[in-house]
Amino acid sequence: MNISVKSEYALKAVFDLASQHLNSRLNSTPMPPVKIAEIARRQKIPQKFLELILAGLKQNGFVDSRRGAEGGYLLARPPESITVGEVLRAVENVKGYSKTQASDPFGDIWNRVDAAVSAVLDETTFAELARDWREKNTQYVPNWEI
Repeated sequence: MNISVKSEYALKAVFDLASQHLNSRLNSTPMPPVKIAEIARRQKIPQKFLELILAGLKQNGFVDSRRGAEGGYLLARPPESITVGEVLRAVENVKGYSKTQASDPFGDIWNRVDAAVSAVLDETTFAELARDWREKNTQYVPNWEI
């Protein structure tokens, strides 16, 4: 499966917002809007491109925006209810992932592969990704005590 740069950046943007959402929950603080510049810096995404991507994500109901000095972007839904698959399909504007034809001798196997990939993507939420990433990065914290 080939994923466009646009899709990769969209996934990273939603992941960043999900991570910020998780952090605010852990700290028992309300989730403040996240500025585009912060997401772009953390995820290494060109800011102008990110603006276009976030506009598309907003149109598709994944993010909300707040205007003003304290404005920025928030997830429109809880990260537990947003899957990688639905973001990919929205950004790529496709119904499914399969492109095989009936006359292809490998069509059935590629359709099964696509179905397996789709299942993984549709079962993986951004809340899971954010939690797993946080655990993975805090698991091996070096201790420099002597």
